[in-house]
Amino acid sequence: MNEAMEKRACDLAVYIIENQTTVRAAAKEFGISKSTVHKDISDRLFYINHSLYGQVKQILEVNKAERHIRGGMATQRKYRRTL
Repeated sequence: MNEAMEKRACDLAVYIIENQTTVRAAAKEFGISKSTVHKDISDRLFYINHSLYGQVKQILEVNKAERHIRGGMATQRKYRRTL
């Protein structure tokens, strides 16, 4: 695996852990696509740094469990602005 990809995967993981952020926010911060962040975090990081992978996986599971709530809040904000 390319050293740049390994470094990016580790940097993404550290960013997500420190900021308790979503894949979308990490992608925006690093200027890459959500699919690239997801690939780095879920596939590559497992082989690079397994302990870091475990920490990020916990945060991603929480985000996945809460995403329907955030989506509902976004919809609510959207329609409050149009009224």
